[in-house]
Amino acid sequence: MSTSARPLEGKVALVTGASRGIGQAIARRLASAGATVVVTARSATQPATQKRFGGEQVIPGTLAETVALIEADGGKAFAVPADLENAEQRGSLVQRAVEAAGRLDILVNNAGYADYGRIESMSDDTFDRTITHYLRAPFQLIRDAIPVMKAQGAGWIVNIGSVTTLPPTRPYIDYARAGGDTLYASAKAALHRFTQGLAAEMVDHNIAVNVVGPSTAIRTPGADALIPADYPCEDVAYLAETVLAMCELPAAERTGHIGFSMHWPHAHKRRVMSLDGKTELPAAEPPAWSHPDVVAAGY
Repeated sequence: MSTSARPLEGKVALVTGASRGIGQAIARRLASAGATVVVTARSATQPATQKRFGGEQVIPGTLAETVALIEADGGKAFAVPADLENAEQRGSLVQRAVEAAGRLDILVNNAGYADYGRIESMSDDTFDRTITHYLRAPFQLIRDAIPVMKAQGAGWIVNIGSVTTLPPTRPYIDYARAGGDTLYASAKAALHRFTQGLAAEMVDHNIAVNVVGPSTAIRTPGADALIPADYPCEDVAYLAETVLAMCELPAAERTGHIGFSMHWPHAHKRRVMSLDGKTELPAAEPPAWSHPDVVAAGY
C-alpha cells in the first residue's frame, strides 16, 4: 500500500455506472485519493428509467449528485453522460473522457444490468442486455483505453465482479433452487476470466488488470429489489478501498487478481478509509456467511 494519503494525485479515472451505489462510492474514494474522476452513466441531471421484472422503474441517482459529493469532499470530477447500450455513445466514451480531463490512467468498469429470473422463462432481451453490460461494454471501453494507457506508459483497469461466479454450494439452498442469478453469474464469470487473460496480455505494457467484487452483497438503490430485506449487507466503503488498492501498484506487482471487498483488506492488512478519505473504518472481517470458496488474499 502506498504511504501517501493521495496516491492517485495527478491521475485521471473513468468510472462507469457512477450516478449512484457502488460506482458513486468508487468515484468518491478514487477522488479522495487524489484522482480527477470522470463519472459516466445515463442519468446526467435526472434519474434514469430502466426495464426490470417486466416493467419500468425509476432508480434514484444522477451524475450531478456524484460530482457534487466529490466536490464537497474536496475532489475534482467531470460528468460525461453515456448509455452503454448505445453503440455510438459507448464507442465515443473514452475519447470524450480524455477530452474532458486531458488523459486517462484508470478505467473502472462498474456499470451493470441485473434482471434476475429463471433461465426457462428469461427473454432474449434480458440475455442480450446482460451480455452487453458485462462483456461487450467492458471489452470495447478497454480496447479504446489501451492505446491511451500505452502512450502514457502505464494504466490500471478494474472490472467489478461478483462472488456469484463461485458455484452454488451443495446441498443446494433454497435461494439456488429458486434460481435467478444464473445468467448474471455466468456473465460475471466470463468477465473474471477475461480479466485474467487480459492481465497477461498487458503486463509488458505496464497496464494492470484486476477484478474486485463484493464479498457478500451491497445494498444500493439499483440492487435493493434483488436483496432480501433481512440480509446483512456490507459497507460499500470496503469495496471502494479494494478498488483503490488495485490502482496503486505497477502491473508487475499487482495484476490478474480477483479480490473481494471484505476479504482482500483483511488478508493484506490494509487500512480501510471512508469514501471521503478522512476517517479510518473498523478493520475488515470477512462475513461468516460469505461463500466458503473465496480465497481471502485473492486469486
